[in-house]
Amino acid sequence: MTDTVEPRKDDWPSPTRAYWGLTVLTLALMVATLDRSIISLLVEPIKADLHLTDTKFSLLTGFAFVFFYAFLGLPIARLADVKSRRVIIGVGIVFWSFATMLCGLAQNFWHLFWARVGVGAGESSFAPATYSIITDSFPPEKLPRAFAINSLGFIAGAGVSNLAGGAIIAAITAIGVINLPLVGDLKPWQMVFILVGLPGFVVAAMMATVLEPKRKGQLKQSDGKAKALPIKEIFAYLSQERRTYAPMFLSLAVKVLLSYGAVLWLPALFIRTHGWTAPQIAYVVGITSLITSPLGLWLGSYISERWAKAGMNDAYMRLVLYASIGLMPFAIAYPLVDNAWLAIVLYGINTFIASIGIAPGNAALQVVTPAEMRGQVRALYQFVFNVIGYAAGPLIIALFTDYLFGAEDQLRYSMALLAFLLAPAACVVTWVGVKPYGESYARAMARYASQA
Repeated sequence: MTDTVEPRKDDWPSPTRAYWGLTVLTLALMVATLDRSIISLLVEPIKADLHLTDTKFSLLTGFAFVFFYAFLGLPIARLADVKSRRVIIGVGIVFWSFATMLCGLAQNFWHLFWARVGVGAGESSFAPATYSIITDSFPPEKLPRAFAINSLGFIAGAGVSNLAGGAIIAAITAIGVINLPLVGDLKPWQMVFILVGLPGFVVAAMMATVLEPKRKGQLKQSDGKAKALPIKEIFAYLSQERRTYAPMFLSLAVKVLLSYGAVLWLPALFIRTHGWTAPQIAYVVGITSLITSPLGLWLGSYISERWAKAGMNDAYMRLVLYASIGLMPFAIAYPLVDNAWLAIVLYGINTFIASIGIAPGNAALQVVTPAEMRGQVRALYQFVFNVIGYAAGPLIIALFTDYLFGAEDQLRYSMALLAFLLAPAACVVTWVGVKPYGESYARAMARYASQA
């Protein structure tokens, strides 16, 4: 525990400007999540039209998305640490929205693969700049609440992906093949991509209204000016603080490997195991997520803020640990039960508990990372999030299904096996990092106080 001193109140944007920027960034995250996730509802028609196996489809959902993300994330993040973050985000939104619409014009596997590459390339600009803006717009003790609100964009994007996606699929399927001038015949799944890509252009225009806040909590400078640090100094800092950063990165890798693999195969699970239709599972899972996840986000931000104000330097990581422990039995159980509605209940509890750790987990990384390197460290974090979670998670489940269990209707066992293997590992790795994180948090608060 340590006493902390806030930077001067006049250093922070007004609440109106801060929350308006947060609102626009939350909408942008919703659009990003919708554009990357809508493909999970289209598994069966895409597989049928393009003649794909589960393994090949998993390459479209994961590997294609992170193909250029892995190469572009760090250079763009370095720009975000010194250049206009809102411009970087706005350009990225336009790019990935256009790429999403191109997915709707795909005629074969490789057309769709490269369009998905474009979606990932555009989204590589988003997270580092977004988290940097939010961190410089709110005092440290209010970050969990800000990140909880921002995470609603992820939840809403997933929910809208299910609800709106289900409605669009049902409506367009009833219409059938649509003929567009200069484009030709488009099947229902292709029209879905084109329609969900459109809102991004509106949100990109809204980025012009977002304030570019003064940078705070710097390692070397206290004047708020953006100055690039040599990459070797950034890695030297991470090495110096490795007892804090290594567990955060490793626990993230394990958890997203499990969560993203499960989320992207969830519609297929209910279609294959319980005989539901794509619109049916879209509505039910969408409503479930929109109820349980916001409750978990609110509870996580509330508890972590209370603990931090009470002087618990390890509050953020400790709550992440408790959430990781709590979700274990539900993550393993919901794919295995025979009753579809019981599976939904267990999935909802799993989602609620997992959501408790999202806001404090995001705040944990941002608070202890100096301003000069926040974008780049966040890019490394997102690299792990996307490459390991978004690419490897779906692929591992697909490989289990195709080669270990040998049949598509055994998907449920692939999902349960992954949870059985990874959920305990996530708890152990997170537990190792709790005490070192508390020490790093105290040092970070001292930096803030020295710049007051």
